[in-house]
Amino acid sequence: MTALPGETPGTGGTDTPQDAVSPPDEAGAQEPAADAGPASDGAGAAEVVDPASTEATEPDAGAEAEAASTEGATEAEAASAGADTEAASTDAASPAPELSEAQAELAAQRELRERIEQRKAAKAAPIAAGAGLSGTAADLLAAVRAVESGEKTGSAFFASPAPAQTPRRPAPAAAQSPRTPVPQAAPAPQSASPEALDAVRAVLVEGGAPEALARPAVGALGEQAAELLRTDPWQLLAVPGVRPEQADGFAQALLGADCGPDDGRRTAALVGWVLERAALQGHTALDSGAVRAALAGRAVSDPDAAVLEAVEEGVALLFQEGGDEEPEETEADAAERDEGGLAPDADAPGEPVRILLGLDRYALAEESLADGMARLVNTCEKAVDWAEAAAAAPSPSAAELIRTTAAAGLVAHSGGEAARAEPAALITAARGLGLRAFGAAHSEDGRRRLSAATGDPDTAVTLAGLLSGAQGPGRDEDGALALDLLVVLDAPQLDVEGAAVLVEALADGARLVLSGDPGVLGSAGAGRVFADVLAARTCPQVVSRTPDPGPIGELVSGIGIGELNQVDAPGKEVVIVPVRDAGEAVHRTVQLVADSVPRAFSIPADETQVITVGHGGAAGTRVLNEALKQRLNPGPGRFGGFDPGDRVVHVPAPGRAVPGVVRSADAEGLHLDCGGVPVVVPQERVESSVRHGWALSAHQAAGMRWPAAVVVLPGDAAQGLSRPWVYTAFGRGERHLSVVHGVDQALPHAVAEVPAQERTTRLRPLLEALPTPDAAS
Repeated sequence: MTALPGETPGTGGTDTPQDAVSPPDEAGAQEPAADAGPASDGAGAAEVVDPASTEATEPDAGAEAEAASTEGATEAEAASAGADTEAASTDAASPAPELSEAQAELAAQRELRERIEQRKAAKAAPIAAGAGLSGTAADLLAAVRAVESGEKTGSAFFASPAPAQTPRRPAPAAAQSPRTPVPQAAPAPQSASPEALDAVRAVLVEGGAPEALARPAVGALGEQAAELLRTDPWQLLAVPGVRPEQADGFAQALLGADCGPDDGRRTAALVGWVLERAALQGHTALDSGAVRAALAGRAVSDPDAAVLEAVEEGVALLFQEGGDEEPEETEADAAERDEGGLAPDADAPGEPVRILLGLDRYALAEESLADGMARLVNTCEKAVDWAEAAAAAPSPSAAELIRTTAAAGLVAHSGGEAARAEPAALITAARGLGLRAFGAAHSEDGRRRLSAATGDPDTAVTLAGLLSGAQGPGRDEDGALALDLLVVLDAPQLDVEGAAVLVEALADGARLVLSGDPGVLGSAGAGRVFADVLAARTCPQVVSRTPDPGPIGELVSGIGIGELNQVDAPGKEVVIVPVRDAGEAVHRTVQLVADSVPRAFSIPADETQVITVGHGGAAGTRVLNEALKQRLNPGPGRFGGFDPGDRVVHVPAPGRAVPGVVRSADAEGLHLDCGGVPVVVPQERVESSVRHGWALSAHQAAGMRWPAAVVVLPGDAAQGLSRPWVYTAFGRGERHLSVVHGVDQALPHAVAEVPAQERTTRLRPLLEALPTPDAAS
């Protein structure tokens, strides 16, 4: 019998930094860093089982937590800086074979944005409201000014959301055979011209900035980077990793007395920087008050004017959330007002108007996604009889999912790991009816598990492989995915831009099922698509009644409802290893992976995954990876710090972490095996996109499972714990879970009291406002 501590509250923190508008220097896409703190004594569990040796090491009295930092975003930013410069001309009907997954994915996103902008321009003519503003943004700017002046209520300026788009293309008729997955190479950033690099270096040196920023500056600003930086030095903030104080120093060196804290170029760049940093925390928009507060903290004397100027310049868009429509005035009300009185409800308080600021890329993605989902709901055809398929379903929940999908174009399905069998049954049933049905998982591991559940490898793809054309059915002559039903597993990992690209690629009449566990950590990118769809209730929802089996399933299910329960684990499926400090946590972790778990469960070290709270700290991923490499695969690191046999995580595109193993290296680059797919990472990208992977963060591990998992909770990690973090980390082990426990009462407190950090998004109200006559109430 094994137990976890169930006593009540100590101190804990959230799973992401709370200051969304001013995160740490290297704060990443949702990845918390381990905060420094005192080491804790071992947990007071009712019974502690340790399969490892009872030998304890002495506490490392001199160990200190590293400065809070998040490696995930740094990797994502570096990947983005190169990838965003690539040429992206791709024929949607037949993707060019020489393009990698990441290149094709980026090209699809750019193509989507162009289509969205063209569609928005066709809906309404520009409305002048500022020097550089038109359309909806100008309306919103006028509303803010009128509300602030008291001239009118904010709701008077805002029209109802545009109706759902009419069908634009028919569903493809001809079936196509699934494609065989093609090994892909990691994309290399488009090389900048030597002239552009030399010009940027000259400007950087003149401003006292490092020459090493030349290449990322050209990647972020284009070939005209030198000219842009000379006329507007604060454009340096567009380069990943550059802080406002560094940009200020650069600007002062170039402009001298001609610049100050209220320079319009500076304030506009700061607004963009604040919103970009907020996007790393998952927000697609921010309350205007939070943006103004961030500007005030950067010595801007008039944040209100700075925000409006940034909107006029097109740096950000304004949106209204809340507020009631102005009521229609009756003749009696008009007569009463004409006599000098007020309307009967003039003093009645209305719903407060909340003004949000957002970047156009996320605004366009959310609007396109809402329109696309409404299109799927309203164009679904119900000609096929699914009754017999539902009757033959393997479980009541699977039958309910089949019946619901038969009558709807968009369905939300939620459940734990065992519930993945229900989408698999749906795919099998749909194929039996002659429909082209596929399932898309977040990772190669998820794809493998889905293939095993359906019994047909051709039914399962990764989402990246589907969108790039490397996997799945390919595209029809209109550029739509050649399928009738798509089930997206691990739906909480969908960010808003990826979801918009996906929905845009589905033909009218196709069905989309979003399936996932709402208790896990959200996407690495901005947005909370699955949570917003569930909250908006725009489509039918099926909640699985299939529980996760075994002691691990029982433990994780309790965590999902805020309870850290004791569980019976006669086979030592769940083991608690108390530690006193971070040094002992590292020692015990290496001991578990290398000796105890292989000996007790016959699970080799390369099938055991270590998961910890952050990348920094005395027991973060960096320290643990170094210790595990020394024990499991020692070597000089002759290939850019890596040796053949090293476990690594590759970041081919922002927000994607792909586990792999180093095979070799040559002049072409570092050769990896990523879930059976050979990948070559060019030499210049190894440092920015490859990290050792024996230890991962919970965000990196989301959507994947291993035979065994070792979750490390050192004392300095207490502030990074939350219920979704614990739920995600504890659910990564299939047969065994070891918890290296040094956070004392912070663990039960996090499970009971620290929910997921809220993300500010606009998708839910957009979905609620769109006309969806076939949606469930």
